[in-house]
Amino acid sequence: MKARELRQLETNELLERLEKAREELFRLRLSWSSGSLEDPNQLRFKRHEIARLLTILRERELAAELVRKEEQGNAE
Repeated sequence: MKARELRQLETNELLERLEKAREELFRLRLSWSSGSLEDPNQLRFKRHEIARLLTILRERELAAELVRKEEQGNAE
């Protein structure tokens, strides 16, 4: 899924996708170590997906922090 599409999802849904992606990466690593993984590029794609999800979650966290700081500045 592209970052643009992921940004349209709710935060809870992103967290669920992140958890599932990490579990899938774990399974892929097990397959890799046992020699049964057919396409090693799957590892790379899954790591990129995890990084994309973490980036979007961090963007939201920073945006929320900025809003909080602005509200505190206006309240004083």
